[in-house]
Amino acid sequence: MSADDVRILYEGKYLNLVARGKWEFVRRTGSNGVVGILAVTDEGRLILVEQYRPPIARPSIELPAGLVGDVAGASDESLMTAARRELFEETGYEAAEMIELAEGVSSAGMSDEMVTLMLARGLKKNGRGGGDASEKITVHEVPVGEVHAFLQQQARAGKALDFKIYAGLYLLQVVDRRT
Repeated sequence: MSADDVRILYEGKYLNLVARGKWEFVRRTGSNGVVGILAVTDEGRLILVEQYRPPIARPSIELPAGLVGDVAGASDESLMTAARRELFEETGYEAAEMIELAEGVSSAGMSDEMVTLMLARGLKKNGRGGGDASEKITVHEVPVGEVHAFLQQQARAGKALDFKIYAGLYLLQVVDRRT
């Protein structure tokens, strides 16, 4: 069975339910992937975002992130451009340097979506952040050495935690050892 052997079972506005053989999964429409941004200030603070997520019916603590190529007229948007756009939109920060760290699946049993983690350095606050008109995002700046304790505190408060934060922190250690 080829990767292109997919049947559409249901078409939604933003997602399609599709099948490959007997396996059903979700495919996002109108984007070319997802970027997650590991944004670290010169002072060693990790920029995290918090927003309410309807599928889990509670707020989630996450890396800044967003869709690639979902802006009207920019379907060929690059990962780098999307990462810069999403970082500014969600946090108000712009990065002097953006480095691609890794690519992987978000939920291999449920979606064909690929996430690319990027490292943003040389940050400068040039906007207010908070997301676009459809989002209500709270920005958290947490010293890298205190991220785990911060996340535990947020989990005790009933918030969901995105595991990509931990993957990003691991990759940050790998990058820091190389530089």
